[in-house]
Amino acid sequence: MGGKPSVIYLDYAATTPLDPRVLEAMRPYLEEHYGNPSSVHQLGRRARVAIEESRERIAALIGAEPAEIVFTSGGTEADNLALRGVLHGAKRHLITSQAEHEAILRTAETLEAEGVTVTYLSPGPEGAVTAEQVAAAITGETGLVSIMHTNNELGTYSPVRAIAEVCHQKGVPLHCDAVQAVGLLPVRVDELAVDLLSASAHKFYGPKGIGFLYVRRGIELRPLLQGGKQEQGRRAGTENVAAIVGMARALELAVEEQEARLTHLQQLRNRLIQRLEEALGGAFVLNTPRDPAQAAPHIVNIAFPPQHGEPVDGEMLLLNLDLEGVCVSSGSACTSGAVEPSHVLQAIGLSPETARAAVRFSMGWKTTEAEIDQAVEILATVVARMAGVMR
Repeated sequence: MGGKPSVIYLDYAATTPLDPRVLEAMRPYLEEHYGNPSSVHQLGRRARVAIEESRERIAALIGAEPAEIVFTSGGTEADNLALRGVLHGAKRHLITSQAEHEAILRTAETLEAEGVTVTYLSPGPEGAVTAEQVAAAITGETGLVSIMHTNNELGTYSPVRAIAEVCHQKGVPLHCDAVQAVGLLPVRVDELAVDLLSASAHKFYGPKGIGFLYVRRGIELRPLLQGGKQEQGRRAGTENVAAIVGMARALELAVEEQEARLTHLQQLRNRLIQRLEEALGGAFVLNTPRDPAQAAPHIVNIAFPPQHGEPVDGEMLLLNLDLEGVCVSSGSACTSGAVEPSHVLQAIGLSPETARAAVRFSMGWKTTEAEIDQAVEILATVVARMAGVMR
């Protein structure tokens, strides 16, 4: 590749590298402070103190009380716990969006099979639903509304505060999947007025396998797991002490450096869109909202409509980019070896053929302008090569 980096990683919305400063904070709890936090001896007490101090720090960073933070294995468990933990009473109606993460949609489908009524709201062309849509869907049987903060495929923001106000007027709790927002954007539950909120550490340079669910005081939550009394009886199982410590440190660093990171990402986003338009012209559609006030700065989603009457092979496009050292995502689910069109892109109106040929670029605070330029150059070369083959 003649001086180009061996790998250009542009899939930060999928996961981020562990910050070395986070690893250093975790190291003592991986090596010397290995006690079970439920044990009463000194090693156990030391682990318990580390967990509770981490809980206090995380709570303070998001505007919550420590008792409102429940540690989980990540965003998927937090989403499952929110939906299943709340929708167990008399009110068995869930409202969500067709553009949610599959951790919400698959859980909703399972709940439907168990007798819960689910309303799937259609997002607008930008990928978000409105507070008016939510208000119109609420009934006397509605037990929960679940709407994400930032869409993981498009980067689109939802009007969370406005939706929360509607929900509270009607006495319905609101869950917010904020996995793509916490650690990247200023997220405070006291300002958003949500009742439950999911987060995952590996999206903000923390370790994989750890996340949390914020549960506002007074919300009755039935546990998913049966066993010990950890997490105030809301999540059984021995806590992952090192990962919890790492998540707290990662969130502290993310908040401390947030302004600089966001400025850098916004500059990269603008450059990426400009370079794509210069290199590819009208060969693609931009799925991410162009207005920076409507979408997070780390995601740019594009798709290629059929060319010369033939659909672009999205799987081959990603494989070719990978072979050239560019790591990106399609946002598609891979089922039995066949790439399925993104449910999010179809929900905003793209045809299945165009949705199958999507590329999601997602950037991090270490991404450089040179990497953006090189990635677009490689993409243009790959697209031209594939177009030649299709002809």
